[in-house]
Amino acid sequence: MILQDKVALVTGGTAGIGRATAIALGAAGAKVVFSGRRDAEAEKTAQLIRETGAECLYVH
Repeated sequence: MILQDKVALVTGGTAGIGRATAIALGAAGAKVVFSGRRDAEAEKTAQLIRETGAECLYVH
């Protein structure tokens, strides 16, 4: 895990490139904090990040 013990901040993490980046960072071992404007989409992103075994936090 290349990013273990690191925290990553991703803006626009509820869709598209931001979502893919947040998931990839989680898979690399980072704890992920992501922001966005769509709460329903944020739940899906959070679920996908958690499936990698990473912790995450959504900020509207």
